[in-house]
Amino acid sequence: MLRTRGAWTFLLPGFAARQPFAMLTLSIVLLVQHTTGSYGVAGAAAAVTGVSMALFAPYSGRLADRYGQRAVLLPGVLVHAASGLALTALALADAPLWLLFAAAVPTGASVPQIGPMVRARWGVKLGESPLMGTAAAFESVTDELTFVLGPLLATALCTAVDPAAGLVAEAALTLVGGLLFAAQKSTQPAVSASGAAGGADGGHARVEHVSALRVPGVRVLIAVFLGVGSVFGGMQVSLAAFTESIGEPGLNGVLYGVFAAGNMISGLVCGAVAWKVAPQRRLLVGYTALALTASGLWAAHSVLVLAGLGLLVGMCVAPAIVTGYTLVEGLVPAGARTEAFTWLTGAVALGQAAAVTVSGQLEDRFREGAGFLVPMGGTVLALAVLVALRSRLAAPPHSRTVARGVGHRAAVAVD
Repeated sequence: MLRTRGAWTFLLPGFAARQPFAMLTLSIVLLVQHTTGSYGVAGAAAAVTGVSMALFAPYSGRLADRYGQRAVLLPGVLVHAASGLALTALALADAPLWLLFAAAVPTGASVPQIGPMVRARWGVKLGESPLMGTAAAFESVTDELTFVLGPLLATALCTAVDPAAGLVAEAALTLVGGLLFAAQKSTQPAVSASGAAGGADGGHARVEHVSALRVPGVRVLIAVFLGVGSVFGGMQVSLAAFTESIGEPGLNGVLYGVFAAGNMISGLVCGAVAWKVAPQRRLLVGYTALALTASGLWAAHSVLVLAGLGLLVGMCVAPAIVTGYTLVEGLVPAGARTEAFTWLTGAVALGQAAAVTVSGQLEDRFREGAGFLVPMGGTVLALAVLVALRSRLAAPPHSRTVARGVGHRAAVAVD
């Protein structure tokens, strides 16, 4: 897969550009908790960012499908950097909560959707190749590597340098990485006909672009990824609260890194195995394991036990993510896949936002570890939806959904 021509031209900039995403939520939580003294307020501020991202990410993906990734990235990274710095300044100035929320909205809305864009580029490069499953696993591993490095970097900057350093670094890395990725024009997917022609037919067929959300299987996967987001959000807040309660806040990044490392390891395994089991069944089995392991987090009361459980939970997350993205390839037409990927990314962000809020409130009001109840509840509910609606994940005939529209008939001679 890595020998695919042109792959490295978007892989390296893509890795640099997506690194800040793993720093954003934790950087906000650590900064706002420092300035307000409340995990509930910190979680709420981070949640506004996550909800904003979840609502705007699919539209960003749709615009990228129609007008090109570069056209969306260039203004997006500029807005994100500016709004992230504004949020930092407001938090340091002890601004009212509503002002923090106001700055958090554009910060989340402008998060560059690098992961979905890279996955769309793999789709262009590999097409129907069996390597697409390997590419999905590789991208999950890359995502999780960022979640190993990102929390460590954010924690180190916020605890050893300054509480605002994590968010400032996130804004700077987003700007530089996003511009580098946008510069790779040769590998971006071709824009759709309607986006390129501005709606004029010019003698060619018009195609109605159907939203990826109208595919039933995508809606089921959104519920699945909401549960994954509840794991990420619940772990971030609850681990931060746990390590502070034992007087070792620096361990927060280490414990979250162990969790992400488990995710990365299982992602490598998923990519290396030539699966003969249908992806629908793999998702059902893997998600059941995720719900079971996440249900034990709230009972952990020591660093070693929590690290071990976190590793197991992480090892169950990657198969769910990899299989979900693999299913998209068979459920959604090529012209709507970036949008579909951003719906799933947005679902993770929304689940993470809700989990951060609820976990923060639980940690403020009850004993340490109460926030770990959120990953358990989120994954169990998502598993129930998956079991009830699993038949909707079956690929349509010919393993492809086609965009609806009116095409041309071939010209024929007429007497």
